[in-house]
Amino acid sequence: MHFVIKLFPEITIKSPPVRKRMSRQLRDNLRKLLRPIDPSIQVEQDWEKLQVIGPDNAELTVQVSGLLACTPGIANYSRVQCFPLGDIDDIVEKTLSVWRDMLAGRRFAVRVRRSGKHDFRSCDVERLVGGGLLHQSDAAGVNLKTPDVTVRLEIRQEELFVIEETSKGLGGFPLGSQDSVISLISGGFDSTVSSYLTIKRGLRTHYLFFNLGGRVHLVGVKEVAFYLWNKFGSSHKVQFITVPFDAVVGEILSKVRNAEMGVVLKRMMLRAASTIAVDMDVQALVTGESVAQVSSQTLANLAAIDSVTNTLVLRPLITSDKTDIIDIAREIGTEQFAASMPEYCGVISVKPTTRAREDKVAAEENNFDFSVLEQAVANRRVQSIDAVMDEDVRVAEVEIFAIPQPDAIILDIRHPDEVEA
Repeated sequence: MHFVIKLFPEITIKSPPVRKRMSRQLRDNLRKLLRPIDPSIQVEQDWEKLQVIGPDNAELTVQVSGLLACTPGIANYSRVQCFPLGDIDDIVEKTLSVWRDMLAGRRFAVRVRRSGKHDFRSCDVERLVGGGLLHQSDAAGVNLKTPDVTVRLEIRQEELFVIEETSKGLGGFPLGSQDSVISLISGGFDSTVSSYLTIKRGLRTHYLFFNLGGRVHLVGVKEVAFYLWNKFGSSHKVQFITVPFDAVVGEILSKVRNAEMGVVLKRMMLRAASTIAVDMDVQALVTGESVAQVSSQTLANLAAIDSVTNTLVLRPLITSDKTDIIDIAREIGTEQFAASMPEYCGVISVKPTTRAREDKVAAEENNFDFSVLEQAVANRRVQSIDAVMDEDVRVAEVEIFAIPQPDAIILDIRHPDEVEA
Protein backbone atom coordinates (compact mmCIF):
# COMPACT_ATOMS: atom_id res chain seq x y z
CA MET A 1 0.00 0.00 0.00
CA HIS A 2 1.38 3.35 -1.05
CA PHE A 3 -0.39 6.74 -1.11
CA VAL A 4 1.03 10.05 -2.27
CA ILE A 5 -0.63 13.07 -0.63
CA LYS A 6 -0.69 16.58 -2.09
CA LEU A 7 -1.06 19.57 0.22
CA PHE A 8 -4.04 21.93 0.00
CA PRO A 9 -3.00 24.76 -2.40
CA GLU A 10 -3.35 27.50 0.25
CA ILE A 11 -0.63 25.70 2.22
CA THR A 12 1.77 25.64 -0.73
CA ILE A 13 1.67 29.44 -1.16
CA LYS A 14 2.61 30.13 2.46
CA SER A 15 6.10 31.28 3.39
CA PRO A 16 8.61 28.40 3.66
CA PRO A 17 8.56 28.28 7.50
CA VAL A 18 4.74 28.27 7.64
CA ARG A 19 4.46 25.69 4.87
CA LYS A 20 6.96 23.46 6.64
CA ARG A 21 5.09 23.83 9.94
CA MET A 22 1.72 22.98 8.39
CA SER A 23 3.15 20.03 6.46
CA ARG A 24 4.71 18.73 9.67
CA GLN A 25 1.37 19.17 11.49
CA LEU A 26 -0.40 17.14 8.80
CA ARG A 27 2.27 14.44 9.04
CA ASP A 28 1.87 14.25 12.83
CA ASN A 29 -1.93 14.15 12.54
CA LEU A 30 -1.78 11.27 10.07
CA ARG A 31 0.65 9.32 12.22
CA LYS A 32 -1.66 9.71 15.20
CA LEU A 33 -4.72 8.64 13.20
CA LEU A 34 -3.06 5.70 11.44
CA ARG A 35 -1.30 4.22 14.46
CA PRO A 36 -4.44 2.50 15.84
CA ILE A 37 -5.20 1.06 12.39
CA ASP A 38 -1.76 -0.49 11.87
CA PRO A 39 1.38 0.55 13.79
CA SER A 40 3.59 -0.50 10.88
CA ILE A 41 2.21 2.21 8.56
CA GLN A 42 4.80 4.90 7.85
CA VAL A 43 4.13 8.56 7.04
CA GLU A 44 6.99 10.34 5.26
CA GLN A 45 7.20 14.06 4.56
CA ASP A 46 9.16 16.13 2.07
CA TRP A 47 8.72 19.60 0.59
CA GLU A 48 6.29 18.62 -2.18
CA LYS A 49 4.25 15.81 -0.71
CA LEU A 50 3.57 13.30 2.03
CA GLN A 51 3.63 9.55 1.55
CA VAL A 52 1.75 6.86 3.44
CA ILE A 53 3.37 3.43 3.09
CA GLY A 54 2.10 0.20 4.59
CA PRO A 55 1.41 -3.50 4.02
CA ASP A 56 -0.32 -4.58 0.80
CA ASN A 57 -3.75 -5.45 2.15
CA ALA A 58 -6.97 -4.61 0.29
CA GLU A 59 -9.05 -4.06 3.42
CA LEU A 60 -6.35 -1.90 5.00
CA THR A 61 -6.02 0.15 1.79
CA VAL A 62 -9.75 0.93 1.79
CA GLN A 63 -9.63 1.90 5.45
CA VAL A 64 -6.66 4.22 4.98
CA SER A 65 -8.21 5.79 1.88
CA GLY A 66 -11.37 6.59 3.84
CA LEU A 67 -9.32 8.22 6.58
CA LEU A 68 -7.34 10.36 4.12
CA ALA A 69 -10.59 11.58 2.53
CA CYS A 70 -11.71 13.05 5.88
CA THR A 71 -8.44 14.57 7.09
CA PRO A 72 -8.16 18.39 6.82
CA GLY A 73 -5.18 19.75 4.88
CA ILE A 74 -5.20 17.31 1.95
CA ALA A 75 -5.94 18.55 -1.59
CA ASN A 76 -5.89 15.06 -3.12
CA TYR A 77 -4.27 11.71 -2.59
CA SER A 78 -3.25 9.02 -5.04
CA ARG A 79 -2.85 5.30 -4.66
CA VAL A 80 0.41 4.56 -6.44
CA GLN A 81 3.09 2.03 -7.14
CA CYS A 82 6.60 3.41 -6.73
CA PHE A 83 9.65 2.22 -8.70
CA PRO A 84 13.25 3.35 -9.13
CA LEU A 85 13.46 5.42 -12.31
CA GLY A 86 14.95 3.58 -15.29
CA ASP A 87 15.05 4.29 -19.01
CA ILE A 88 11.99 4.74 -21.23
CA ASP A 89 11.66 1.01 -21.90
CA ASP A 90 11.71 0.37 -18.17
CA ILE A 91 9.04 3.04 -17.61
CA VAL A 92 6.83 1.37 -20.24
CA GLU A 93 7.34 -2.03 -18.60
CA LYS A 94 6.51 -0.71 -15.12
CA THR A 95 3.43 1.12 -16.40
CA LEU A 96 2.21 -2.00 -18.20
CA SER A 97 2.55 -4.04 -15.01
CA VAL A 98 -0.01 -1.76 -13.38
CA TRP A 99 -2.32 -0.73 -16.23
CA ARG A 100 -2.34 -3.55 -18.83
CA ASP A 101 -5.56 -5.26 -17.67
CA MET A 102 -7.41 -1.97 -17.14
CA LEU A 103 -6.74 -0.78 -20.71
CA ALA A 104 -8.40 -3.70 -22.48
CA GLY A 105 -11.01 -2.45 -24.96
CA ARG A 106 -10.65 1.18 -23.85
CA ARG A 107 -9.18 4.33 -25.36
CA PHE A 108 -6.54 6.01 -23.24
CA ALA A 109 -4.20 8.97 -22.85
CA VAL A 110 -0.93 9.26 -20.94
CA ARG A 111 -0.21 12.28 -18.75
CA VAL A 112 3.20 12.82 -17.13
CA ARG A 113 4.36 15.29 -14.48
CA ARG A 114 8.07 15.54 -13.86
CA SER A 115 10.47 17.33 -11.53
CA GLY A 116 14.25 17.07 -11.47
CA LYS A 117 16.94 16.93 -14.16
CA HIS A 118 16.54 14.22 -16.80
CA ASP A 119 17.68 13.66 -20.38
CA PHE A 120 14.06 13.54 -21.60
CA ARG A 121 11.00 15.77 -21.53
CA SER A 122 7.58 14.97 -20.09
CA CYS A 123 6.03 14.97 -23.57
CA ASP A 124 8.66 12.44 -24.72
CA VAL A 125 7.61 10.08 -21.95
CA GLU A 126 3.92 10.56 -22.79
CA ARG A 127 4.49 9.75 -26.45
CA LEU A 128 6.79 6.77 -25.98
CA VAL A 129 4.86 5.23 -23.07
CA GLY A 130 1.62 5.73 -24.98
CA GLY A 131 3.04 3.90 -27.98
CA GLY A 132 4.34 1.09 -25.82
CA LEU A 133 1.00 0.64 -24.05
CA LEU A 134 -0.90 0.68 -27.35
CA HIS A 135 1.22 -2.08 -28.89
CA GLN A 136 1.64 -4.23 -25.79
CA SER A 137 -1.90 -4.22 -24.43
CA ASP A 138 -5.43 -4.84 -25.70
CA ALA A 139 -6.32 -1.13 -25.60
CA ALA A 140 -8.82 0.05 -28.22
CA GLY A 141 -6.66 3.03 -29.10
CA VAL A 142 -5.45 6.46 -28.03
CA ASN A 143 -7.76 9.43 -27.46
CA LEU A 144 -6.05 12.54 -26.13
CA LYS A 145 -9.18 14.71 -25.83
CA THR A 146 -11.81 12.44 -24.30
CA PRO A 147 -10.08 9.23 -23.17
CA ASP A 148 -11.91 6.44 -21.39
CA VAL A 149 -8.87 6.07 -19.16
CA THR A 150 -6.10 8.50 -18.25
CA VAL A 151 -2.80 6.87 -17.33
CA ARG A 152 -0.98 9.24 -14.98
CA LEU A 153 2.71 9.07 -14.15
CA GLU A 154 4.84 11.26 -11.91
CA ILE A 155 8.62 11.34 -12.11
CA ARG A 156 10.23 12.88 -9.04
CA GLN A 157 14.01 13.02 -9.24
CA GLU A 158 14.98 9.33 -9.50
CA GLU A 159 11.59 7.82 -8.65
CA LEU A 160 8.69 6.76 -10.88
CA PHE A 161 5.17 6.86 -9.48
CA VAL A 162 2.55 4.98 -11.47
CA ILE A 163 -0.77 6.36 -10.26
CA GLU A 164 -3.56 3.83 -9.94
CA GLU A 165 -6.29 6.13 -8.60
CA THR A 166 -6.56 9.76 -7.43
CA SER A 167 -9.19 10.91 -4.94
CA LYS A 168 -10.23 14.35 -3.78
CA GLY A 169 -9.24 15.37 -0.27
CA LEU A 170 -11.09 17.50 2.24
CA GLY A 171 -8.98 20.62 1.64
CA GLY A 172 -8.48 23.20 4.36
CA PHE A 173 -5.66 23.36 6.88
CA PRO A 174 -4.30 20.60 9.14
CA LEU A 175 -6.16 20.42 12.42
CA GLY A 176 -4.11 22.06 15.13
CA SER A 177 -2.40 24.51 12.78
CA GLN A 178 -4.82 27.23 13.93
CA ASP A 179 -6.21 28.27 17.31
CA SER A 180 -9.03 26.66 19.30
CA VAL A 181 -12.70 27.68 19.16
CA ILE A 182 -15.91 26.75 20.95
CA SER A 183 -18.86 25.90 18.71
CA LEU A 184 -22.35 26.52 20.09
CA ILE A 185 -24.03 23.36 18.85
CA SER A 186 -27.73 22.54 18.89
CA GLY A 187 -27.50 19.50 16.63
CA GLY A 188 -29.41 21.08 13.74
CA PHE A 189 -28.23 21.65 10.18
CA ASP A 190 -26.59 25.02 10.80
CA SER A 191 -24.55 24.37 13.92
CA THR A 192 -23.25 21.00 12.71
CA VAL A 193 -22.18 22.37 9.32
CA SER A 194 -20.52 25.43 10.89
CA SER A 195 -18.65 23.10 13.27
CA TYR A 196 -17.48 21.00 10.33
CA LEU A 197 -16.26 24.09 8.48
CA THR A 198 -14.16 25.25 11.42
CA ILE A 199 -12.61 21.80 11.76
CA LYS A 200 -11.86 21.81 8.04
CA ARG A 201 -10.14 25.17 8.43
CA GLY A 202 -7.73 23.71 10.98
CA LEU A 203 -9.44 25.06 14.10
CA ARG A 204 -9.56 22.76 17.09
CA THR A 205 -13.30 22.83 17.78
CA HIS A 206 -14.83 22.25 21.21
CA TYR A 207 -18.59 21.79 21.55
CA LEU A 208 -20.92 23.77 23.82
CA PHE A 209 -24.53 22.69 24.24
CA PHE A 210 -27.17 24.70 26.09
CA ASN A 211 -29.70 22.17 27.31
CA LEU A 212 -33.12 23.79 26.99
CA GLY A 213 -35.16 20.64 26.83
CA GLY A 214 -35.15 16.98 27.69
CA ARG A 215 -32.79 14.07 27.46
CA VAL A 216 -33.68 13.31 23.84
CA HIS A 217 -32.04 16.54 22.70
CA LEU A 218 -28.94 16.04 24.85
CA VAL A 219 -28.41 12.50 23.57
CA GLY A 220 -28.92 13.59 19.96
CA VAL A 221 -26.43 16.45 20.21
CA LYS A 222 -23.84 14.21 21.84
CA GLU A 223 -24.22 11.71 19.02
CA VAL A 224 -23.73 14.26 16.24
CA ALA A 225 -20.85 16.02 18.04
CA PHE A 226 -19.08 12.69 18.50
CA TYR A 227 -19.72 11.84 14.84
CA LEU A 228 -18.16 15.13 13.66
CA TRP A 229 -15.13 14.71 15.89
CA ASN A 230 -14.62 11.03 15.12
CA LYS A 231 -14.93 11.49 11.35
CA PHE A 232 -13.08 14.76 10.80
CA GLY A 233 -11.20 15.82 13.92
CA SER A 234 -10.09 12.87 16.02
CA SER A 235 -6.40 13.74 15.73
CA HIS A 236 -7.01 16.20 18.58
CA LYS A 237 -8.99 15.68 21.78
CA VAL A 238 -11.66 18.30 22.48
CA GLN A 239 -14.28 18.95 25.15
CA PHE A 240 -18.06 18.62 25.11
CA ILE A 241 -19.63 21.10 27.54
CA THR A 242 -23.26 20.94 28.65
CA VAL A 243 -24.87 23.94 30.37
CA PRO A 244 -28.29 23.37 32.00
CA PHE A 245 -30.26 26.32 30.65
CA ASP A 246 -33.85 25.49 31.62
CA ALA A 247 -33.77 27.82 34.66
CA VAL A 248 -32.42 30.64 32.47
CA VAL A 249 -35.27 30.10 30.02
CA GLY A 250 -37.74 30.11 32.89
CA GLU A 251 -36.36 33.43 34.10
CA ILE A 252 -36.65 34.89 30.59
CA LEU A 253 -40.24 33.67 30.25
CA SER A 254 -41.23 35.34 33.49
CA LYS A 255 -39.23 38.58 33.24
CA VAL A 256 -38.85 39.54 29.55
CA ARG A 257 -41.40 40.80 27.02
CA ASN A 258 -42.30 38.37 24.23
CA ALA A 259 -40.80 40.46 21.44
CA GLU A 260 -37.32 40.51 23.02
CA MET A 261 -37.23 36.95 24.38
CA GLY A 262 -35.34 35.43 21.45
CA VAL A 263 -32.63 38.09 21.41
CA VAL A 264 -32.26 38.00 25.20
CA LEU A 265 -31.87 34.20 25.11
CA LYS A 266 -29.06 34.47 22.54
CA ARG A 267 -27.41 37.21 24.60
CA MET A 268 -27.49 34.98 27.67
CA MET A 269 -25.95 32.15 25.65
CA LEU A 270 -23.13 34.40 24.44
CA ARG A 271 -22.46 35.65 27.96
CA ALA A 272 -22.21 32.09 29.24
CA ALA A 273 -20.11 30.95 26.28
CA SER A 274 -17.72 33.87 26.70
CA THR A 275 -17.17 33.02 30.37
CA ILE A 276 -16.42 29.41 29.45
CA ALA A 277 -14.11 30.51 26.62
CA VAL A 278 -12.07 32.62 29.03
CA ASP A 279 -11.81 29.70 31.46
CA MET A 280 -10.63 27.41 28.64
CA ASP A 281 -8.29 30.00 27.09
CA VAL A 282 -10.19 29.81 23.80
CA GLN A 283 -10.01 32.76 21.42
CA ALA A 284 -13.35 32.61 19.57
CA LEU A 285 -16.91 31.32 19.55
CA VAL A 286 -18.65 29.75 16.54
CA THR A 287 -22.36 29.89 15.74
CA GLY A 288 -24.43 28.65 12.82
CA GLU A 289 -26.30 31.89 12.17
CA SER A 290 -27.07 33.06 8.64
CA VAL A 291 -28.35 36.53 7.79
CA ALA A 292 -32.17 36.75 7.95
CA GLN A 293 -32.70 32.99 8.13
CA VAL A 294 -34.81 33.51 11.28
CA SER A 295 -35.98 36.58 13.17
CA SER A 296 -33.04 36.70 15.57
CA GLN A 297 -30.55 36.72 12.68
CA THR A 298 -31.18 40.15 11.18
CA LEU A 299 -28.19 42.47 11.24
CA ALA A 300 -29.78 44.62 13.94
CA ASN A 301 -30.45 41.61 16.15
CA LEU A 302 -27.01 40.08 15.57
CA ALA A 303 -25.42 43.39 16.55
CA ALA A 304 -27.52 43.48 19.73
CA ILE A 305 -26.54 39.90 20.52
CA ASP A 306 -22.81 40.46 19.92
CA SER A 307 -22.72 43.60 22.05
CA VAL A 308 -22.67 41.58 25.29
CA THR A 309 -19.25 40.05 24.63
CA ASN A 310 -15.73 41.05 23.65
CA THR A 311 -15.01 37.50 22.49
CA LEU A 312 -14.72 37.09 18.73
CA VAL A 313 -17.81 35.40 17.25
CA LEU A 314 -17.27 33.48 13.99
CA ARG A 315 -20.25 32.74 11.74
CA PRO A 316 -19.06 30.49 8.89
CA LEU A 317 -22.55 30.34 7.33
CA ILE A 318 -23.41 34.02 7.55
CA THR A 319 -24.28 34.40 3.82
CA SER A 320 -25.16 30.77 3.04
CA ASP A 321 -28.53 29.66 1.70
CA LYS A 322 -30.37 27.00 3.66
CA THR A 323 -30.38 24.65 0.68
CA ASP A 324 -26.59 24.91 0.42
CA ILE A 325 -26.26 24.21 4.15
CA ILE A 326 -28.45 21.12 3.85
CA ASP A 327 -26.40 19.94 0.85
CA ILE A 328 -23.21 20.16 2.92
CA ALA A 329 -24.90 18.33 5.80
CA ARG A 330 -25.90 15.57 3.40
CA GLU A 331 -22.36 15.38 2.00
CA ILE A 332 -20.67 15.11 5.41
CA GLY A 333 -23.25 12.73 6.90
CA THR A 334 -24.97 14.96 9.48
CA GLU A 335 -28.28 15.34 7.64
CA GLN A 336 -29.80 12.28 9.31
CA PHE A 337 -28.95 13.67 12.75
CA ALA A 338 -30.18 17.20 12.05
CA ALA A 339 -33.45 16.14 10.43
CA SER A 340 -34.58 14.35 13.60
CA MET A 341 -33.23 16.88 16.11
CA PRO A 342 -35.85 18.72 18.22
CA GLU A 343 -35.77 22.53 18.11
CA TYR A 344 -36.34 24.54 21.27
CA CYS A 345 -35.02 28.07 20.66
CA GLY A 346 -38.17 29.03 18.77
CA VAL A 347 -40.45 27.94 21.60
CA ILE A 348 -40.06 31.18 23.53
CA SER A 349 -40.36 33.50 20.52
CA VAL A 350 -43.84 34.96 20.09
CA LYS A 351 -43.99 37.76 17.51
CA PRO A 352 -40.24 38.36 17.88
CA THR A 353 -38.68 41.67 16.97
CA THR A 354 -36.48 41.85 13.89
CA ARG A 355 -34.93 45.19 14.87
CA ALA A 356 -33.86 44.92 18.47
CA ARG A 357 -32.76 48.15 20.09
CA GLU A 358 -29.96 47.94 22.61
CA ASP A 359 -31.70 50.25 25.08
CA LYS A 360 -34.95 48.27 25.00
CA VAL A 361 -33.20 44.92 25.36
CA ALA A 362 -31.06 46.23 28.21
CA ALA A 363 -34.19 47.55 29.94
CA GLU A 364 -35.79 44.11 29.72
CA GLU A 365 -32.65 42.50 31.12
CA ASN A 366 -32.75 44.80 34.13
CA ASN A 367 -35.50 42.54 35.47
CA PHE A 368 -33.45 39.39 34.90
CA ASP A 369 -31.82 37.68 37.88
CA PHE A 370 -28.27 37.16 36.61
CA SER A 371 -27.47 34.83 39.48
CA VAL A 372 -29.55 32.26 37.59
CA LEU A 373 -27.20 32.56 34.60
CA GLU A 374 -24.13 32.41 36.83
CA GLN A 375 -25.44 29.26 38.50
CA ALA A 376 -26.10 27.62 35.13
CA VAL A 377 -22.51 28.28 34.04
CA ALA A 378 -21.19 27.03 37.37
CA ASN A 379 -23.22 23.82 36.98
CA ARG A 380 -21.85 23.06 33.51
CA ARG A 381 -20.58 19.58 32.79
CA VAL A 382 -17.34 19.13 30.89
CA GLN A 383 -16.56 15.80 29.20
CA SER A 384 -13.85 14.65 26.86
CA ILE A 385 -15.51 14.14 23.47
CA ASP A 386 -14.27 10.55 23.25
CA ALA A 387 -16.15 9.74 26.47
CA VAL A 388 -19.58 11.19 25.68
CA MET A 389 -20.81 7.94 24.15
CA ASP A 390 -19.58 5.79 27.05
CA GLU A 391 -22.68 6.61 29.09
CA ASP A 392 -26.04 4.96 28.70
CA VAL A 393 -27.51 7.05 25.87
CA ARG A 394 -30.76 5.15 25.66
CA VAL A 395 -33.76 7.44 25.82
CA ALA A 396 -36.51 6.74 28.31
CA GLU A 397 -39.83 5.55 26.88
CA VAL A 398 -41.49 8.55 28.53
CA GLU A 399 -39.51 11.68 27.77
CA ILE A 400 -39.49 14.58 30.22
CA PHE A 401 -39.35 18.10 28.76
CA ALA A 402 -38.38 21.20 30.71
CA ILE A 403 -40.01 23.38 28.04
CA PRO A 404 -43.18 22.33 26.17
CA GLN A 405 -42.96 22.10 22.41
CA PRO A 406 -45.03 24.61 20.36
CA ASP A 407 -47.78 22.12 19.48
CA ALA A 408 -47.92 20.51 22.93
CA ILE A 409 -51.22 20.10 24.77
CA ILE A 410 -50.77 20.83 28.47
CA LEU A 411 -53.06 19.04 30.92
CA ASP A 412 -53.19 20.39 34.47
CA ILE A 413 -53.86 17.34 36.66
CA ARG A 414 -53.27 19.08 39.97
CA HIS A 415 -56.00 19.14 42.61
CA PRO A 416 -57.68 22.58 42.78
CA ASP A 417 -56.20 23.05 46.25
CA GLU A 418 -52.68 22.63 44.77
CA VAL A 419 -53.06 25.37 42.16
CA GLU A 420 -51.16 28.52 43.06
CA ALA A 421 -53.21 31.68 43.24
